[in-house]
Amino acid sequence: MRNWLKANRSKLGLTGLVLGVLLLLIIMTLPVTPVAAAPRPQAEQPTDESCLACHHQEGMTAQVGGQPLPITIDPEKFFASVHGVEEIACVDCHTNITGFPHPAVTASSRRDFSLELYPTCQECHLEQYEKTLDSVHQRAIAAGNTNAAVCTDCHNPHTQTRLTDENTGELLQEARVVIPQTCAQCHSTIYETYRESVHGVALEDGNPDVPTCIDCHGVHSIPDPTSNSFRNSIPALCASCHTDETLMAKYGLSTNVLSTYVADFHGTTVKMFEENYPDQPTNKPVCTDCHGFHDVLRVDHPDAGIAYKKNLLGKCQQCHPDATTASFTDSWLSHYEPSPQVFPLVYFVNLFYKIFIPAVLGGMTLFVLTDIYRRFIVRRAGTKAAVEAETKEEETNE
Repeated sequence: MRNWLKANRSKLGLTGLVLGVLLLLIIMTLPVTPVAAAPRPQAEQPTDESCLACHHQEGMTAQVGGQPLPITIDPEKFFASVHGVEEIACVDCHTNITGFPHPAVTASSRRDFSLELYPTCQECHLEQYEKTLDSVHQRAIAAGNTNAAVCTDCHNPHTQTRLTDENTGELLQEARVVIPQTCAQCHSTIYETYRESVHGVALEDGNPDVPTCIDCHGVHSIPDPTSNSFRNSIPALCASCHTDETLMAKYGLSTNVLSTYVADFHGTTVKMFEENYPDQPTNKPVCTDCHGFHDVLRVDHPDAGIAYKKNLLGKCQQCHPDATTASFTDSWLSHYEPSPQVFPLVYFVNLFYKIFIPAVLGGMTLFVLTDIYRRFIVRRAGTKAAVEAETKEEETNE
């Protein structure tokens, strides 16, 4: 056997090489089925519960630009908020959070952090967000005032409750009551003034009819209250409540305030500007010049009510510095309509002309009509007489 192996070693080597080449070719021609890689475990989105497991801790803060930022969230208030009720998850707003540790905060201050995050609101509230883009607040931010209000300054996303009725869309009374307090976060001085006004006192007493900040200034598209167009539109703004007969009847107030103002020499000019030149200034007074802005008081208030001549004179002197006596105010009827009890002289003069003018014009009209009729009769009679005379003459000639 050993001798046979020695004699045939070369043949065996050649045979093995051939078989090896054939095996390699067979393997290369076989269909290759790729082996699926083992699936990598997917990181699950953090749930609200997992977020709150840490963020419910009292006094929890994070350093943003060297300043401590409170990041404690009250689970009870969050789940009672409109976002919690609607099941808006934490990561729906904090889209960069996928796990722990969280990405590093790039904001240089707490305010910059808010400014970076609030545009997320447009994902759900696009209509409201777009309205803010032309507001006085947004223009202030564009001009460099980073303290101007953004969405999250007025609506805390972790505690904001529902503001409107789900069926009617009307603002809920409990939401109306806190509106001035929301605005007071930036406008505290104005808020204190409003609280003492006839509107603010009634609102705190639970009266749903009085105006709050947003009724006069708007909600998201807040215009510049110092502009000429806003000033010229004030009479129409006040009239939206004060010409409502149902509303004013509850408080015994006249709804003729707009009509009497527009009929007056002050209001006629303002109305013309409001309709034709809304951006042009006018030196004629509007409602707020006499009644105040945020400090509106009852007209019979002893210290500021313009039902008293001494108080009214002070208002007039803002435009008429030469007015020094209370008799100056007698030339203005205010919003009163003349009657036998109020401004009787004006009332009876008006009554006289209401009778005299129709009587004169009616008499003249009657005179003209009777004169026309007389002329028609005379002409007709003359024509008839001429015809008769001509006929008689023809008969005579025959």
